[in-house]
Amino acid sequence: MFSWLAKQLITYNMRRLNAGDIRPVLRMEADDVTLHFPGRSTWSGVHRGKAQVRPWLERFARVGIQIFADEVVVKGFPWNQTVCIRGHDHLRDGAGGTVYENRYVMWCRLRWGRITEYEVYEDTEKAAALDDYLIAHEQPAIVS
Repeated sequence: MFSWLAKQLITYNMRRLNAGDIRPVLRMEADDVTLHFPGRSTWSGVHRGKAQVRPWLERFARVGIQIFADEVVVKGFPWNQTVCIRGHDHLRDGAGGTVYENRYVMWCRLRWGRITEYEVYEDTEKAAALDDYLIAHEQPAIVS
C-alpha cells in the first residue's frame, strides 16, 4: 500500500519535473537534503541543502531530460523511511531522435515525508556522454 501511494506521488512529481516545474520535488526535500550523484560528469557531486540541489534540478529541467519511475519500494516508519525507485530517463533532440537514454536506481531516506538524502545509481559514462552532446549543441554543461 505505501509503495503504491509513494509511486503515485513520485510519478506526479516526475511528470511536473518533465514539464519543467521543479517545485513539487523541492517541496518533498528537507532543507538539509543531500543529493549524491556519482561519476565524472558535470552532473556528479555531492549537493548539500536546497540551495545546492535547486540549480541541479533547474538544469535537469532546462536540458529537458524526461524521467520516469518504473517501480517504487517503501519500507520503514514515517520518521525513518527508505524509498527505492527503479526507473529510466531519456532526452530527445528536436527531431525526436534519442540523445540520451539511461536506467537508474535512487536510494532515498525520508523523515516525515521529506527527503533527507538520496543517491542516484546509473551508467555514469552515459551522463558524461550527455555532457559532450550538450557542449556540442551549445548548451552550457556547467551548473550555474
